[in-house]
Amino acid sequence: MKVYKNAWFSRFARKQRITNKVLLEAIERANNGQIDADLGGGVIKQRIARKGQGLSGGFRTIILYRTSERAFFVYGFAKHNRDNIEADEAVQFKKAATHVLGLSDHQLAELIAKGHFSEVYEHDEKISE
Repeated sequence: MKVYKNAWFSRFARKQRITNKVLLEAIERANNGQIDADLGGGVIKQRIARKGQGLSGGFRTIILYRTSERAFFVYGFAKHNRDNIEADEAVQFKKAATHVLGLSDHQLAELIAKGHFSEVYEHDEKISE
């Protein structure tokens, strides 16, 4: 399974010190059927623990997700900043999922080359302590 993050989420993860390992663990949980919230249309919400804390006080991530194929981290927020996404945001994420999950390998490679997405690798950590 290939896992990606968009440019916005990359900045968010770096700022919040969310490691690629943690992102991959969230996808592994989803692949094992442990999805925190299925918003429909290829959109899921997964919790990510804040370093040194549990899942409940951590972050929420929005992932465009196709089981065993591709996952795209596209949005995240701290639980203490907001409870959930709005209904109109969920609609927009579903529209994005239809488009993004339908990209051909060639189209995705072009978007990666332009910096819109990057692949998530566990060994690609560049987060300073």
